[in-house]
Amino acid sequence: MKRCLSSLGLSLLMAMPALAAGPVDQAYIRSLAAPGKTVLVIEYYDGKGGVTDRKGFASASGFKTVSPTDFAVDDKVTVHLFGIEPCEGDMVNRRENFAGSCADYAEQGLKTLLKSPKVIYCRAFVSEANAPIQDATCYGYYNYPGSLDTVDMFEEQLVSLGTHRLTKKPGGGLARPDLEQAEKIGRGGGYGMWADPRMKTK
Repeated sequence: MKRCLSSLGLSLLMAMPALAAGPVDQAYIRSLAAPGKTVLVIEYYDGKGGVTDRKGFASASGFKTVSPTDFAVDDKVTVHLFGIEPCEGDMVNRRENFAGSCADYAEQGLKTLLKSPKVIYCRAFVSEANAPIQDATCYGYYNYPGSLDTVDMFEEQLVSLGTHRLTKKPGGGLARPDLEQAEKIGRGGGYGMWADPRMKTK
């Protein structure tokens, strides 16, 4: 389901919340972790980069995908990862033994990110606060004692792994110019969809 955005709203979303709100506080995100649960926090920002509202959720079974770019918070709210999309049609990645639709491949990528974060932290513009589908940028906190302790942006990970690509605006520019380098990593490494030569011309 595509949502109509005015040019003003789109420009605001380009800047907020991924850029204008500044870098995430990783210590704060880590502090949200709770034993035996996946914690989800959505913060809503105004045009000046200030937090106007915050909503928290927790699940013993985690949060599930509902599309290649969306996951369900509860039965009323879905988070949409803004500015990224699957490729079109079908793709082949022989290294991963995958042949099928771009949408299925992208949804597998998002499912993988949602499997084990202790915390999911999302930023959205204040106008999204009461929407059933909320455009946001999200981060996952992953901790495996002795081997991994990291906070990663979902969109950056998905684009750099080639499960998703950057969405283009009607004029041809990128909806998320902050992630252009991540897409270059995916393309340059031949990861994910970029292992299929056909995708470089689409």
